[in-house]
Parts: sequence; C-alpha cells; structure tokens
Amino acid sequence: MNTKTDNAIELHGLVKRFGQDTVLKGIDRNFERGRIHGVVGNNGSGKTVMFKCICGFLQPTEGFVLVDGKRIGRDADFPEDIGLIIETPGFLPRLSGIRNLEILAALKRKITLRQAADAMRRVGLDPLSTKPVGKYSLGMRQRLGIAQAIMEEPSLLILDEPMNGLDKHGVAEMRELFLSLKNEGRTILLASHNIADIDALCDTVCEMDAGVMTLL
Repeated sequence: MNTKTDNAIELHGLVKRFGQDTVLKGIDRNFERGRIHGVVGNNGSGKTVMFKCICGFLQPTEGFVLVDGKRIGRDADFPEDIGLIIETPGFLPRLSGIRNLEILAALKRKITLRQAADAMRRVGLDPLSTKPVGKYSLGMRQRLGIAQAIMEEPSLLILDEPMNGLDKHGVAEMRELFLSLKNEGRTILLASHNIADIDALCDTVCEMDAGVMTLL
C-alpha cells in the first residue's frame, strides 16, 4: 500500500502489549497534513509508545500505522521523511553542537553542513561555538535536539515534550518556530504537559489515558 491521502499519519486498531501489560488499546486516529496535532496525557498514558510505533521503533502487537500512505514495518521499516525528539536527545558530549549535527547528517547524506548550521541558528544556537555539548545547559541541549529534528527539513515532525528544560524566553521562541514550520506545510505531532503550549500551537488535541485515545 502506498497511496497518499490528506492524512500524514493513520493509526488503525493500534494495540501494543508488553507481556501482560496492554499499553495501547486499539487506537484509531488520523492526523491531517499541514497541521499541529497535540497529544496530552500523564506519564505512562501511552504517548511515547504510540510515537515509537509511528516511527517504526516498536512494532504493534495488533493493528498498523500508515505514514504518507506506507505501512510501517511492511512497506517501510521507518518513515522516510521524518524528524523527531523522543525522550532526552542523545549527543556526543565531548563534541560541539555543529560537529554532532554533522555526524548525524552524514548518516543520510541529505543535507550540507551549511544546512545543519542554519538549523542551529533557527533554534537560537551559534554553530561557530566550540563549546562541547557536555557543557551545554539542559535548555541548550533541548534546542540542539530540535535542530537535529528539523535540519533535514522533514515533512513530518514528532516532538515528545520539546519544551523540556527551556525557560520562558526559549518556550516563546520555539512556539514561534513550530508555527512557522506549520506555515511551511509541515505536519507536527506534539506531546506536552503544558496546556498553554497546546492551546497556543495545536489545531487538534487528543488525550491519552491508560492507552485509550480520546479526541478533545
């Protein structure tokens, strides 16, 4: 199956079990292109597991995921055109921010070093800085994580708590960035504990509670 629709992501009867624990309980949901879709829920509600199923990091126990019309795990192991932050971004602590992005960019060879540097500037970091990432503040590491998510200009972004560690100024800057990315036609799936972020950014909002999704 490889038929593009107005939906960037489709979840069909998504179930995920770990042993006797059912973490996702039959989720059916479509996420339309070019919009910001908020996902709220407490820790352990299933948000991150759902994101990992969308990304191909976990295989569903039942049901399936379509991203851009391709069934993940059958038509493609992973979505082709995706940027993501799931859990704490991991970087090589002794290297600078731009060197870390250069190494990541070399994996797919889709972008130049200049584009990686542009992504750093877009999130408010200096690509010329030689400071090692190990000496970054939590907020700076989070900004670098957002830079790696956007640097290849993916059509789909999955952002799990992207505001973690950011101060009030940083949150305002990232909100502006995410809205500009939506205006460029990108689709964003955003999980946040901060209702103000959800209210400011999201076109649709759904809640995860004990593996069940409800549209708000």
